[in-house]
Amino acid sequence: MNQLAARLPNPRLLNGLIFLFCAAMIGVALYMEHSMMLDPCPLCIMQRVFFIATGFVALAGALHNPAATGRRVYAALSTLTALAGAGFALRQIYLQHLPEEMKIQMQCGASISYMWETDFPMSTILKTLFTGDGDCTKVVWVDPVIGLGIPEWSLIGFVMLAGAGAFQFLRKA
Repeated sequence: MNQLAARLPNPRLLNGLIFLFCAAMIGVALYMEHSMMLDPCPLCIMQRVFFIATGFVALAGALHNPAATGRRVYAALSTLTALAGAGFALRQIYLQHLPEEMKIQMQCGASISYMWETDFPMSTILKTLFTGDGDCTKVVWVDPVIGLGIPEWSLIGFVMLAGAGAFQFLRKA
């Protein structure tokens, strides 16, 4: 068992790697937005928020480098933020796979930018951020090699992050 513990990355290093992964995911999102001109929908924005939150929790854990109880707290927080992000990715995947007639019904609402500019009530804006709108039903990019879209890749990333967080939480060494 000691040989296995010696081969595992230490908690501080793993938290640093989680942070770097989250930073890379945000970098890819910004590249897709600014270089590929793909505007993020409300659910994409929420996924970004949770990549950032997971990354900051992991960064705090790496910098703080606490004892066992503190490591478990950081691990639990990063797992929960990753699972929340996975929930938003799943919601977007669900919306993108709706029948076309249901997608058309969703496209009648105002966009987030319009709601923000025209002073819609914050409750309406938050509801749209958390549930998505017609823009969230559009598949704007698909990986040409594997055929997965942005929310599917995001979900894979969140599952990996949740797995790393759960590993950090359960590890003995």
